[in-house]
Amino acid sequence: MSTAPKPRQTWQEFLDSAGGMSRRQRVVVLLTFLAMVTEGLDISIASFVYPEIVRDWGTSLGAITATVTSGVLAMAIGSVLAGPFADRYGRRSTVVVGMVLFGTTTAAMGLTTSIEPLMILRVAACVGLGGTVPVLLAVVADAVPSGRRAQMVSLAFCGVAVGTIVGGFLASAIIPVWGWPALLVSCGLAPLFLLPPIVLLVPDSPGVLIARGRPIAEVRSALATLVPGRDLSTVSFAAPAGTGSRRRVSGVATVLSRRFALTTVLLWLAFFIGLGVAFLILNYLPLMVRQQNFSAAQTGVIIGTFGWGAFIGQALVSFALKRFDRFLVVASLWALGLAGIFVVAAFTFGFAGLLLVVFGLGLSLASVSAALNAIGALAYPPAARATGMGWANGAGRLGTLASGLLGGLMLTAGWTIDMIFLAMGAPVAVGIAAAFLLRADDRRRLRRDTAPPAVRRPARTAE
Repeated sequence: MSTAPKPRQTWQEFLDSAGGMSRRQRVVVLLTFLAMVTEGLDISIASFVYPEIVRDWGTSLGAITATVTSGVLAMAIGSVLAGPFADRYGRRSTVVVGMVLFGTTTAAMGLTTSIEPLMILRVAACVGLGGTVPVLLAVVADAVPSGRRAQMVSLAFCGVAVGTIVGGFLASAIIPVWGWPALLVSCGLAPLFLLPPIVLLVPDSPGVLIARGRPIAEVRSALATLVPGRDLSTVSFAAPAGTGSRRRVSGVATVLSRRFALTTVLLWLAFFIGLGVAFLILNYLPLMVRQQNFSAAQTGVIIGTFGWGAFIGQALVSFALKRFDRFLVVASLWALGLAGIFVVAAFTFGFAGLLLVVFGLGLSLASVSAALNAIGALAYPPAARATGMGWANGAGRLGTLASGLLGGLMLTAGWTIDMIFLAMGAPVAVGIAAAFLLRADDRRRLRRDTAPPAVRRPARTAE
């Protein structure tokens, strides 16, 4: 009696057929979430340290501004450089390098005695911060079933919001007792403690290993680590078309190819708007609140409410992405935020009313980034995923820089805070249009990929 050969599966089909997530896949998501917490810690503590430096060292506000601006540019550069590096040399090694870089340099900042070395160390830390975020999200996207990818990427991204909240608590506890250098040292050491479990428990992406032409035994080991105890005999380890050893297409070529060009440009635009608007609100909301004669304590509570709204919104987004179209989730968040912007700018509220509205702004506008990262994780093939996400996050960092400069120019030109808030409605409306265009382009690629061979035009990985 002859035995029919077992049908062959790709590595992703193998992960999808497991019927849920294994314990190791959940561990990968948890470790990535914790790494994101350390990212949020590192990003948030700077806002508590800089005022202390001005007081202790007499540093000028101009020097602090230069440090902040250089840090934002460094994060954009880190995002752009780390993505292609991760696609070429592996996700895990890139994450390790990034975490070592921002951890050691942040800790070293606590040992400085002048602004010049502190600025240099902060720029180095921001290169590591900018590069680590998109690669960590690519790690999650590569490790989980397709049906859970958007949800898990968004859930891991929530760690950044948790880190910013924890950073506020740590600053209030550490700075009054031990000073700001102790805060920098402790938060700088935090990511270094995560490195051993990440190295031991997080395998490299099977898709990247295949695209790099690594030995089959290495790919098998990565798959067996993610989904232990399953038969791997049905899995095909052949490289996708165009990624074999004779013609290995880079992640950069794929991201910029004709096939993905529109998606790439729209993602850059969406990230630029998403991070830029959230940053502008966070910077000018305190001025608007103080103009309404609230006390400093009340202002702090209102700004904290925005942060809590961001965290809760990102957590809710991770579950919404499992049930609803990811593009419609982004459009809905921006639509809700657009309404909130006009309400804040057009009406005057008491303390309780403003808390509610600001919470809504955090819930919507500050949560868009989580959904956008989920879109980016699903937009590109595994061998180009880190590059695509890294460059999109780099565009977002440039958005934060542009929004800060634009807000300053508007204030100089005599714009009121209400007018600045109203002006934010224009880019948010553009973001809503970009979400629908991304959805249409995604549908176009899906139709092309599923068309019968007789009517499908020859497709190349990069053109």
